Amino acid sequence: MMTYIERKIDGQTMYHGAIVTVRRDRAELINGKIVGREVVEHPGGVAIIPVAEDGTVWCVRQFRYPFGREMLEVPAGKLEKGENHRQCAIRELSEETGLTADELIYLGPCCTSPGFLTEVLHIYIALGLHTGEMHPDNDEFLSVEKHSLDELTDMVMSGEVDDGKTIIAVLKARKYLEARR
Repeated sequence: MMTYIERKIDGQTMYHGAIVTVRRDRAELINGKIVGREVVEHPGGVAIIPVAEDGTVWCVRQFRYPFGREMLEVPAGKLEKGENHRQCAIRELSEETGLTADELIYLGPCCTSPGFLTEVLHIYIALGLHTGEMHPDNDEFLSVEKHSLDELTDMVMSGEVDDGKTIIAVLKARKYLEARR
């Protein structure tokens, strides 16, 4: 099996923001050709699908500025510098929904857009849910909605839910729960 590796020659930071850093690199292909690569560095994050015993999933609806509309999503958030992704999942679940979970099961990583973005989302399913008070960040305005896992799956398959992390979390959770039965 052939391995295709691109070797970074050099790079320049074009922008350094609060969440992302943008680089323009030059890389050498296996045939010797030099190409440009644009890379957005992101610290990564978590997505949590909280599923109650009756199959109800707790979701959040929030306005997403880049798309100019509200989107239905599973609770999620950005990793803080040096933060463990499991601890981030516990924090984000509590902040966005007020929930705590008896079980927080890791369903794996997701490279969100590997053509240009370094973001890795860590997907969890939360089971054995306990309610509490949500406490979102000061700049976070969201509402909590509950949908059955079947309904949410239909919404994913019809395109009504088009958020990538939510699609992945719903399908992974469904597969995990089917295997667990």
